[in-house]
Amino acid sequence: MVVEKDKAVFLHYTLTEGNANGELIETTEGDEPLAFIYGIGAMLPEFEANIEGLKAGDKFSFTVKAADAYGERDESAIVEVPKSIFETNGKIPDGLLEIGNILPLTDQDGNHYQGIVEWVGLESVKIDFNHPMAGVDLHFTGYIESIRDAAPEEIAHGHIHHGVGGH
Repeated sequence: MVVEKDKAVFLHYTLTEGNANGELIETTEGDEPLAFIYGIGAMLPEFEANIEGLKAGDKFSFTVKAADAYGERDESAIVEVPKSIFETNGKIPDGLLEIGNILPLTDQDGNHYQGIVEWVGLESVKIDFNHPMAGVDLHFTGYIESIRDAAPEEIAHGHIHHGVGGH
């Protein structure tokens, strides 16, 4: 069996920044494998393209350029907003506006976003709405642990069901 549309894929990977010797971002080694249904849009398209046709036991090593991953950094996605928008009962909660904090935000139309606090001034805050991995080339190494047919209910739900009763 090979990695193809509607297959449940279980794989281990190590993700590093830029190339195989780059800074470690995350790994599944020593943990549960990454499990997903191939071809339903759950993974980066370039990631899927690089593992298509592999079979259990096959190893992989490839780089996904930033433009094909989470995009290049967009300086216009960094906005300065008044600190007052973060006030609750006239006070900004302690620790909320610290550089690096990820804040869930909602715009005037009810759309939800996540932004990273980039800079804090006396009256305003700069929030970066770029994806945290924007501008980063991603290098994946790993191996396919196993492949099976995805069950119709898994395909309908868009994810793998694990264990008794599943999710």
